[in-house]
Amino acid sequence: MTLNMVMSHFYLVAAAVVLTIVIGVPLGILAYFYKSVRKIILWIVEVLQTMPALALLGIIMVFMGAGKPTVIIGLLLYSLLPVVQNTYIGLSEVDPAIKEVAQGMGMTKLYRLWHVEMPIAFPLIFTGVRIATVTSVGTAVFAAFVGGGGLGSLIYRGIRISNMAMILSGTFVLMVMAVGCDGIMSYIEKRLYRRFSPAKPYNE
Repeated sequence: MTLNMVMSHFYLVAAAVVLTIVIGVPLGILAYFYKSVRKIILWIVEVLQTMPALALLGIIMVFMGAGKPTVIIGLLLYSLLPVVQNTYIGLSEVDPAIKEVAQGMGMTKLYRLWHVEMPIAFPLIFTGVRIATVTSVGTAVFAAFVGGGGLGSLIYRGIRISNMAMILSGTFVLMVMAVGCDGIMSYIEKRLYRRFSPAKPYNE
């Protein structure tokens, strides 16, 4: 195992999580604002997460070829559900009295969203990001099967040559990454929840 493998794995996860936030949060906002597309958006992200990760990567590889972009897109699609759903739930469960006060103060819909509703919903959104991050750390193992590199390459090589030490070392580093990310983000999440009282989030 090399540092390059660890950094490659971290890069895949970080890139996917950033894209998940950039795409997932706006989708959650759309689901909150527009009832006509709400069911469609939530249904699509639910279906994506029910697909086997390796099968999803295989489908994407047919169109994009092997490599890191395929893995990042796959992780993005696989991680959308918690971010989209928590964004929608967080905004929907903001106290109606707070919305009425903001509206009575003359705030526009968009101003109220960014300055009142989003700050209150942020702890739930962050919970979704935490779930997406931890999920991506494990799912990125399948990058080895589509030429994406990462720690999955080490584990896959160990399986091929029946090298238990290689398999265990790769698995151990993955566990450390997952537990470390979850621990740091859980700490931040608890501090956010102390300031707000959001609704029950999507949680695994």
